[in-house]
Amino acid sequence: MKVFRDFKILAIDDDSTLLRSLQRILSAEPYKVITTTDPAQGLLIMEEEQIDLVLLDLQMPRRNGLSVLEDMVNLYPDVTVIILTGHGGVQEAVKALKLGAADFLEKPCPPPVLCKILATYHSIFLQRRSLEKNRNQPFEYPGFIGESSVMQRLKALITRIAVSEAPVLILGESGTGKELVARAVHHHSTRNEGPFCAIDCAAINESVLESELFGYERGAFTGADRPTQGLIRSADKGTLFLDEIGEIPLKMQAKLLRTLQEHEVRPVGSTTSKPVDIRIIAATNRDLEHETTQGLFRSDLYFRISAIPLLLPPLRERLSDIPLLAHHILKSLTKETTKGISSEALRLLQAYAWPGNVRELENVLRRALALSEQNAILPADLPATIVVENKVGHEISPANDSLMAYEQSAVENALRKTTNNKRKAAALLGISEATLYRKLKQFGLSN
Repeated sequence: MKVFRDFKILAIDDDSTLLRSLQRILSAEPYKVITTTDPAQGLLIMEEEQIDLVLLDLQMPRRNGLSVLEDMVNLYPDVTVIILTGHGGVQEAVKALKLGAADFLEKPCPPPVLCKILATYHSIFLQRRSLEKNRNQPFEYPGFIGESSVMQRLKALITRIAVSEAPVLILGESGTGKELVARAVHHHSTRNEGPFCAIDCAAINESVLESELFGYERGAFTGADRPTQGLIRSADKGTLFLDEIGEIPLKMQAKLLRTLQEHEVRPVGSTTSKPVDIRIIAATNRDLEHETTQGLFRSDLYFRISAIPLLLPPLRERLSDIPLLAHHILKSLTKETTKGISSEALRLLQAYAWPGNVRELENVLRRALALSEQNAILPADLPATIVVENKVGHEISPANDSLMAYEQSAVENALRKTTNNKRKAAALLGISEATLYRKLKQFGLSN
């Protein structure tokens, strides 16, 4: 029978009293713990021993912890490094996270909290070992469409950060697919057999947000006739995706921060906390860093969730992906029979700016399917706004008179589809009724 080696922890701190305390606290755990007050000695130990996790102090007289971390990340990229920092060192700890540290703990860290966090990383170590054979597998995730250079870089980045436990903050305009990216990170992580729980923070009423997130005990408020674990605990052993995290009220941000720091949840109406093991992925289209300076978002929570920032490209920066996206979207919308799209219509789509990104593209194609009477979507099936923008910008090859013909055909088609109902036709075209009436006058169709 194969015997697995110990989970080896190296603690580096100039405080020898703290190191002795660590040895005592962890003596009953299934770990081998090695300690040193000298960072140089710590690096030598890593040469000789197969270390799995390092507890590294940032403030040491012999050498700054950040420089030690850089050496560790470069020499031993598979080793998990947890930063130990004193009160007030959160910003420096965030720099460490961006350099490759997995997490940080503020000193003094209560022994139960430390043991719980180390148990989590031990579990991840065991999972990662079982997934070693998949380490070099290429990126793949259903629905993640795009072969442009920016998408290739994004896919490579996702595969690299997925195996980390560090929080990820996904930034980007609305409609760029932030939840899809979060699901891809979860899919490639060691937590992929656990739940992926997505929470749209903007969609939950503020008055019930706390009970929805943290759960509640029976009798906590009127109507609470049975206990509920809440959405955060629903993600236990998996990934919690907090979409539009900037919408969480300041009071709730404080409670969320405590959950992330101490890996536990206190339900509404309870005097005790419940342990929770989650990885956080958050998303926003707002500038949270700026909002921290305005007092609109807690800076300590921002530092905690933004260890790995991930900026998604808008659709206008990857227009070469539109043919692939269009065919994928049409296939998903038509299910049984796939309708094609003409090359002229694709050229129009690729010349448009897409302020609403992929979500807008999906809506445009959904509307075009409703209008289309042929085997393929034609320029006349596209919203007039797309045709007009191309006409004004002179960004595509068809002549201007052809573009006007496309636009007129789209208007006529919409009127025919809606039995000449102007309001419905305007909605189908994606324009206002006033714009539709101007077009009718322009094309001589006002009667």
